[in-house]
Amino acid sequence: MTCTHCRLFRFPHFWHGFPVSTTHSLIGGLVGAATASVGIEKINWSIRGVSQVFAAWVIAPGISGTIGACLFLFTKHIILTKQNAPRKAFYTIPVYTFVTIGAITMLISWKGVQTRVDLTTKQILKTVFITAGGATSLQAFFLLPFIWRKVMMEDWQLRWWMIWRGPWLLYMPLPPPPPAGVSRLNIKDYYRGHLTAEELAYMRASESLLSSVQMSSNASELDKDDDCSQRHILPPPALPLPLPGSPPPNHNELRRARTANDELIPPRPPGPWNSLRVIGWRVNRVLLRGLEKDVIAMQQRKSILTWHIEDMHARAAHYDNRAEYMYSALQILTASAASFIHGAHDVSNSIGPFTTAWYVWRTGEVPDKVGVPIWILAFGGAAIVLGLLTYGYHVMRNLGNRLTLISPSRGFCMELASAVTVLIATRLRLPISTTQSIAGATVGVGLANGDWRCINPRLVAWIYFGWAVTVPVTALMSGCLMALILNAPRMTPAT
Repeated sequence: MTCTHCRLFRFPHFWHGFPVSTTHSLIGGLVGAATASVGIEKINWSIRGVSQVFAAWVIAPGISGTIGACLFLFTKHIILTKQNAPRKAFYTIPVYTFVTIGAITMLISWKGVQTRVDLTTKQILKTVFITAGGATSLQAFFLLPFIWRKVMMEDWQLRWWMIWRGPWLLYMPLPPPPPAGVSRLNIKDYYRGHLTAEELAYMRASESLLSSVQMSSNASELDKDDDCSQRHILPPPALPLPLPGSPPPNHNELRRARTANDELIPPRPPGPWNSLRVIGWRVNRVLLRGLEKDVIAMQQRKSILTWHIEDMHARAAHYDNRAEYMYSALQILTASAASFIHGAHDVSNSIGPFTTAWYVWRTGEVPDKVGVPIWILAFGGAAIVLGLLTYGYHVMRNLGNRLTLISPSRGFCMELASAVTVLIATRLRLPISTTQSIAGATVGVGLANGDWRCINPRLVAWIYFGWAVTVPVTALMSGCLMALILNAPRMTPAT
């Protein structure tokens, strides 16, 4: 009953991209089912019970937002705003890696195994330092030489599989000059699609001027004049006026809008619908539905939640793209850590009621504690991955650039702050939600840009509204259906 109403409540929220907490949805379902079955007076309303939901609205976003803001402020003022930002960012990679791996190891040592193992504080610290130190050493041996040669030495011929050469990459001869049309620094532009304040002002001035020219009655006469005087009005190479007779300029090119990634989903093969090739193509398209969605382009679409997204992004500083590339490896690591923690919490919350129902159905008993079989854990892990592949992009588009501008340097601060928040709350036994932790970290890092208009207050308000209605709505749905089932007519044997 609880899992059913949690799913029914969360599905429309997923569709609209609201990051609703799974923990709170399940708690609301339990409250409703318990109210209908045993009475509301039997429910634990203390801070260790239902009241933890309301406390989590402040605790989780507050802690993660504070940690994320402090971490990004340190990274911004000590590294990103300096002249040699790429070099300084390179030297901080092992430090942040050690902290991330250490946090995950400490969480597992405290509360991560089913078997009861009592470790002393000394043993836990030894485990943390050995694990984090070993992982950081492997990174320093293989990944750091690869990054140094790619970014600092600008090796445009470097390929990903050369990472296994480790430090010997530094002793390879320098690459020849690249051919025409090939960039020497072959890295991604992490601010692609996001304009600076100057670019946004130029673009809007150009659009306004072109609109006034096209609406004027003597537009054709103006086109015959020397266009040099007009070109002095606009930024020369970036926003040229169209030539006479040519179509109007496409300003989406200035915004550098991206197209969807169709490489993962090939076109439909020829043949009837029931052929094996077509059936395989359809199954592949369903399973990889989320991967073919371009969440970056979806975030640019106008909606009630986008607010002034171009102005919001323009207010955030754009840092050296080489330094951002340094932090892209850290963002992958911290995102993996945050996903591990998020999955551990959400899968356990969903699997708990499911395991209890399965055990009662199998044995006919209602014990105080039930062990979780491995196959149920595997089922929960597979289900959360399948949900990410199919519908995860809905939440990604909102918690991404619609909430604030995100780059690798900002993203790794958000993910690391969320992971550390869960670690602290686990140790202090504080009631938190991983969903609210990452949302709070995103807002905190956005505010650390120095301007509150760097975040989307309308989307923040909608997110909090979704949190506020989660428990009452799920409790009402679960309670109503539970009451219907308990009071439904039954066929009793004749006496």
